[in-house]
Amino acid sequence: MAMGWMRTGIALAALLTAAAPAQVATNVPAPVANAKPVTIERIKVHSPALEGSLEGDSAARDVMVVLPPGYGLNRSRRYPVLYALHGYSIGAEQWTREIHVPQTIEGAFAKGAGEFIVVLPDSKTVHNGSMYSSSVTTGDFETFIARDLVRYIDGHYRTLADRRSRGLAGHSMGGYGTTRIGLKHPDVFGALYMMSPCCLSARSAAQIDTAMIERLGKLTSPKQSEGLPFMDRATLASAAAWSPNPARAPLYLDLPVKDGAVQPDVLARWAANAPLAMVDQYVGNLRRYAAIAIDVGDRDGLRDDARTLHEALDRYRIANSFEVYSGDHTSGVAGRFQDHVMPFFSEHLVGATK
Repeated sequence: MAMGWMRTGIALAALLTAAAPAQVATNVPAPVANAKPVTIERIKVHSPALEGSLEGDSAARDVMVVLPPGYGLNRSRRYPVLYALHGYSIGAEQWTREIHVPQTIEGAFAKGAGEFIVVLPDSKTVHNGSMYSSSVTTGDFETFIARDLVRYIDGHYRTLADRRSRGLAGHSMGGYGTTRIGLKHPDVFGALYMMSPCCLSARSAAQIDTAMIERLGKLTSPKQSEGLPFMDRATLASAAAWSPNPARAPLYLDLPVKDGAVQPDVLARWAANAPLAMVDQYVGNLRRYAAIAIDVGDRDGLRDDARTLHEALDRYRIANSFEVYSGDHTSGVAGRFQDHVMPFFSEHLVGATK
């Protein structure tokens, strides 16, 4: 299931309770008549940036590559690429089921979107999600996406190897990854679409479940997280990504509670990874994008943070579109991908001709 985290001052558990029943089942758009089939290739991409992670996550990542209908017909043509990032606790395969690939990609092309390649990388870790961050504990997933994966795709497929022809999108944790990576890498990507992005704001001490985190501190192996509740694993994933500690075996992370007391220094490290705390530093980078879009459901607990990000961009007069649509965290994600995300990149990626 995809993961969303709520605005500062609201307990994370509230979102999980409200969103969990809707997070696996997503509405399926109606099939589009005369849609031409795409080609799906499942590959492995080895990332130097992920080598030697302390918790032992694999540096060889599963990646799904969706080639448009025309790819095999005109072997001299090169294509733009959209990199689409999945949410927390799912990998690329479940992400494709939530957004109903290949139907939605074929449907978007059939409805008039210009053709481009879609790449869906898997970024699950031992604690169920990398946060697309840079950490010695999990590995540098930020660099995996922004450097190693892009280099591999450009080296093995007929791409337009230009930032103006690369897009980045993602849902929930993937929306966070899109925001985080987008802030830092305008040299790689030319357009961004954040779908219900999670984890945008810093977490306060009042949000911390001290008893739960004390229990996590007693784990003797990262693998023990496999049987833990959703919220426990998400907390471990956050710590592994944002407060790694190579001197603190066996989990190699610092938790925000120690001996019953909240640790402000750890929360400060987490806050340093919150895009709403980072956005002022990257205004120049954000101005380089051809287009930025944000959307969120009106029944999604993440809508306030998404709106705050939109307002921050507006404050700096950075062009962006923002839409609150009818839906919860995941109910409309497939239709949004077909009818909004795909046409957005068709319009804004150089070379996505119809």
